[in-house]
Amino acid sequence: MSSRVLVALRVDVPQQVAFDVFVDDIGEWWRANPLFRTGARRPGRMHLARGPEGALTESAPDGGTWEIGRVLRWDPPRRLTLGWRQPDFPEDLTTEVDVHFEPVDASTTRVRVEHRGFHRVPSDSAARHGFPDQALQQRLAEWWRDLLTSLARRCAGSDH
Repeated sequence: MSSRVLVALRVDVPQQVAFDVFVDDIGEWWRANPLFRTGARRPGRMHLARGPEGALTESAPDGGTWEIGRVLRWDPPRRLTLGWRQPDFPEDLTTEVDVHFEPVDASTTRVRVEHRGFHRVPSDSAARHGFPDQALQQRLAEWWRDLLTSLARRCAGSDH
């Protein structure tokens, strides 16, 4: 059995701007979620290094840095795929976040996020918070919807 969460939202900027804001301003629009911690107990600041070898990291308020994942596919301004690992995942487990930036017209872009692989998280893992598959995927989808809404707000105020 596989699992995926698919969330999409239109942003009122051209494709290149949507891609650039997603990557360059991730520290501004990203919102922490206690169910899907990305690093330290206290949320820090996200950073995504550009390029095919880039890393998605979170810098904690105490100065520590946690690598969440690496860029697996770099195809600006169309697509970005990241490996995704939470600190409460089993050591050898990684999921994937696949982000598509699809032009609707010259000034609007559909940002589509597919997060897949949570079915590999063991049922007794702390990362599941006791949720069965369907409830876990629902919470993950809600979080990605919140993140994309925050991205849309950032895009609206962008000077890219």
